[in-house]
Amino acid sequence: MFHDALEDLPESGDEAYATVDARGVLTSWGSGAQRLLGHTAREVRGQYGADLLYTRADATRLAERARVRRTAVLGQVVLRHRDGSPVEVGMWAHPLVTTSGEPYWLLQAESADAVRRKNLGRALLRGLFTESPFHIDVFDTDLRYVAQNARRLKGFRDQDFLGRPMWEVAPVGMLDMAAFEERQRKVLATGEALVATEVRARPPDDPDRQQVFSETIVPLRSESGEVIGLAHAVFEVTDRVRARERLALVNDASAKIGSRLDVLYTARELTDVAVPVFADHAYVNLLDPVLGGQEPVAGPIAEGTALRRAASSSVPEGPGEPVVATGDVDPFSSGTASLFSRALVSGEPLLLGGDQLGAELALVDPQRAALVHAYGVHSWLLVPMYARGAPLGTAVFLRFRGDHPFEADDVLLAQDLVARAAVCIDNARRYTRERTTALALQRSLLPQRMPVLGAVETASRYVPASGSTVLGGAWFDVIPLSGARVALVVGDVAGHGLHSAVTMGRLRTAVRTLADLDLPPEELLTHLDDQVNRFQDEHTEDWTGGAAGTRCLYAVFDPISRRCAVARAGHRPPARISADGQVEELDLPVGPPLGQGGAPFDCGEVTLHDDDLLVLCTGGPGDAWHPSTDTNLTWLREALPDGQGTASASLDDICNALIRHLPPSPPQDDLALLVARVRALDPDRHIAWELPTDPEFVAEARKLAGRRLSEWGLEDLEFTTELIVSELVTNAIRYGSPPIMLRLIQDRSLICEVSDGSSTSPHIRRAVETDEGGRGLYMVAQFAQLWGTRYHARGKTIWAEQPIGLP
Repeated sequence: MFHDALEDLPESGDEAYATVDARGVLTSWGSGAQRLLGHTAREVRGQYGADLLYTRADATRLAERARVRRTAVLGQVVLRHRDGSPVEVGMWAHPLVTTSGEPYWLLQAESADAVRRKNLGRALLRGLFTESPFHIDVFDTDLRYVAQNARRLKGFRDQDFLGRPMWEVAPVGMLDMAAFEERQRKVLATGEALVATEVRARPPDDPDRQQVFSETIVPLRSESGEVIGLAHAVFEVTDRVRARERLALVNDASAKIGSRLDVLYTARELTDVAVPVFADHAYVNLLDPVLGGQEPVAGPIAEGTALRRAASSSVPEGPGEPVVATGDVDPFSSGTASLFSRALVSGEPLLLGGDQLGAELALVDPQRAALVHAYGVHSWLLVPMYARGAPLGTAVFLRFRGDHPFEADDVLLAQDLVARAAVCIDNARRYTRERTTALALQRSLLPQRMPVLGAVETASRYVPASGSTVLGGAWFDVIPLSGARVALVVGDVAGHGLHSAVTMGRLRTAVRTLADLDLPPEELLTHLDDQVNRFQDEHTEDWTGGAAGTRCLYAVFDPISRRCAVARAGHRPPARISADGQVEELDLPVGPPLGQGGAPFDCGEVTLHDDDLLVLCTGGPGDAWHPSTDTNLTWLREALPDGQGTASASLDDICNALIRHLPPSPPQDDLALLVARVRALDPDRHIAWELPTDPEFVAEARKLAGRRLSEWGLEDLEFTTELIVSELVTNAIRYGSPPIMLRLIQDRSLICEVSDGSSTSPHIRRAVETDEGGRGLYMVAQFAQLWGTRYHARGKTIWAEQPIGLP
């Protein structure tokens, strides 16, 4: 009977069952016992159970334990296998009674390995549900609670959660329940675990604070592989996430702060990085020297030192308009030495609560104190900004959304952000100072203002390099010449940097000196080429920015003949814009850049019409020395007003339009632009006479000049003009050769010219009392504002200018 009942018991592969009567005789033997010890039921039935023990001592111990304790746990026992080898098992004895009232024992045994595995499993479950740092929840397929370990989140404690879904027992607003259930259903549908999902929650006791949890959802499967439930393991990672966010903010600041060498822009980058990730509102105040690019003064900060607003940023819920405009003095910073000055002196940050801040502000700016109260500012952090030991200003961070104030780690993070920004602001300040100094030097080498001329109206622009090299060698010039003529010059020294700028200044001076000699354009460039070669001989090879390769264009416009003579040294030709807006590039000969030798310079001439524009520009597309280069003027045509001429347009407006439409050039290249509008001199403002070589006609020449001055209304100049005419004509008749020409020109000044066919150079000499002559040119020099000699193919011309008085 016992044997049949035992055979009906379900046995796993690791369990074995047998029964013994009150005498200890085996009455039944299960299949598990047969697998464990190798004996069949027929072989052991009727034997004493003690015979299967490895030692007799175990039999005595087990019998005493079963009799005294009446316990089911016998513990570790060593049995004897059929082959005689010991088998270590765990054994349990369960007391039973037959239907007739006779006692017997049900013996249960498992291999020691199985026992250890079960003990480990029980320990694992006990550890997970009692000692694990994870929050563990178990749900069924209807997403209802089956179990939850002891580490319940706040708000779940003392609630009857079993058999209920999460949304019924979780605190309201703690989690996004829709997203939570969506994750659960995804695991149920796919059977794949979701590992380490970051979930944000708000504690029920502090809803303004945010917690972050790492959530893992694992499907639970039956022996057949069917998903029968879900296990959740949740661990709080708020500190780790905050550290990661702080590190991300530092990396973001490293990438974004200092992208430009501009003080205000860099300050704005700091506030933009801080808001809204770190603060709800942030602003930067800087000392006046820093904003002006000057060197900050190291040492103590005077009380009440003014700090100006450099930048501010705020979340959308913040003030719509900045409390202090950019560039204005912040009255709070300049009036509360106990805060800003104290921080700048000590170099330590200041952290205030909302009430403390309101009390400080109420003493200086009650209106801002009211704003602090209205927005609910609860945390205010002031961080001084230093670079190279000198104070630059301060950065202020505010929080008013939620109730989470700045913590100690936040103060360290703010100091790191401000330190990075301070280095960038100091670099920008130094760059601003150096750039300002460089531009001042560059502009001092260029014309400070354009001359006012009667026949030529000019406008110019200089665009400095935008790269790290501010100084360049581009220049322009407008030089008044004798005979109402005007020289237009543009040039560009090869290379960049200080030496190029200095070389440019020397070349511009050389051009002006050569222009005073009234040399033809091609001769002037020849002399300038020699000068560049001398520059090269003066410097060693390691002195960068040599003058060799300098490009220059020199043009001379004569308003009487309307002829413009142009010579080029490797420079692109000028463009002509007619009064009706037609654009063309003048076809003129070109020579090599200065200092490179090669073909001689040639001069080309072109006739200009009234209101024609000449556009002379350095840089731009194309290299004029290479004839295969396509000199595209599309940009020039696009810059002009559509369907309109240029006769009435302002030259300043035209220059601005040309600068906007210029093709891009390398950032290290500067650019010079010169635009000239030309007009012919009115015929009634100049007159010429051919004179015979007879000294008697000197008096006639004086009369001709006097009558013309009367017609022009310049009677005040008759005496000096007749004296100048008399001396110049006498000198030409006595020392020159025919033809002799007398010409008067009324322009910005009264110009008197006498030409003859001799190239003999006159010079001034002082006559002693016994000399009968020699005072002519000396007297001319005394009465004329300017005078000089120019040479041409037919001889020379001596000219003298007298200023015309204002009416």
